[in-house]
Amino acid sequence: MKKPVKTLRAVLMFCLLAFAFGAVLVLNVNTGSISISPGEIFRILLQGGTDGTKAANVIWKIRLPRLLAAAVLGGALSVSGFLLQTFFRNPIAGPYVLGISNGAKLLVGVVMVFGLRFGSAVPFWGMMGAAFLGSMLVTGFVLLFARHVRSMAVLLVVGIMIGSICTAATDFLITFADEAKVASLHSWSMGSFSAISWTNLHIASAVIFLSVAGAIFLSKPMGAYQLGEDYARSMGVNIKAFRVALIGLSSLLSASVTALSGPISFVGVAVPHMTKLLFGTARPIVIIPGSFLLGGVFCMACDLIARTAFSPSELAISTVTAVFGAPVVILLMLRRQRRKADG
Repeated sequence: MKKPVKTLRAVLMFCLLAFAFGAVLVLNVNTGSISISPGEIFRILLQGGTDGTKAANVIWKIRLPRLLAAAVLGGALSVSGFLLQTFFRNPIAGPYVLGISNGAKLLVGVVMVFGLRFGSAVPFWGMMGAAFLGSMLVTGFVLLFARHVRSMAVLLVVGIMIGSICTAATDFLITFADEAKVASLHSWSMGSFSAISWTNLHIASAVIFLSVAGAIFLSKPMGAYQLGEDYARSMGVNIKAFRVALIGLSSLLSASVTALSGPISFVGVAVPHMTKLLFGTARPIVIIPGSFLLGGVFCMACDLIARTAFSPSELAISTVTAVFGAPVVILLMLRRQRRKADG
């Protein structure tokens, strides 16, 4: 009886998340300095924004790409966090906490500063490549320390310190950047879904959806790995290749996010655990698509708050995600400490 009950719960949760996704999507499109009725929004979406009206331009050129970016990138960060938590077997591991996002941020900052200095815009594929290289470099450092450090708490502190060094180096770069471009560099380094073009969103979405599909393909060996390396090996899992795939996919997902919107905090740590609580399971085949959906809803809601809470001023997206994500991380740490004390 347990399996049908769990299946029913999973179906209900997916339906609930799909409804929440639709509701937040409509609310985001309908909210802003220019009020547009739901009927008008529906007509503009059906026409594809071809009528050239002010409302159509606002929806198709500003609100819709930003909204879809928040959905796709939020989902990518959540899946990236789940893959890292599986790899390190620690609930607090995530691309931001381990400094991986900050490593991507540093390399993208370098590429942007030198590209702007030579007077040419950096192509998006160049930014994504730099972000992926930065992610892999920091991941390599974290893995190097992981060989010599037994305590996961110490490893997390190492990740935070590496992230802080990368942030300091990025701020140093921004200080000496071209004055005309400092504002855009600073805005990007704080994390934002604004000023995202359809072309860049299409490229990032293609990479993200392929990476998420790859993660779903790894669901079965991931489930075995959650029960221990020896068990996974006995089930025929090539541990070395599996680890490389897991880290590669996680880095690719976080790199896509950083290249497009800058670093975004706490989503990769908080959302996978919220998903596990909702679905009542840790099975990768359920948690990966569930995290992607919930991550999208979470980031769309946070972006709505970021741009409307103190309108016309806009908050950095990381400010809002930290407000809602950090308490989840604190609760996880307290819960983990309590379990150790009881054990």
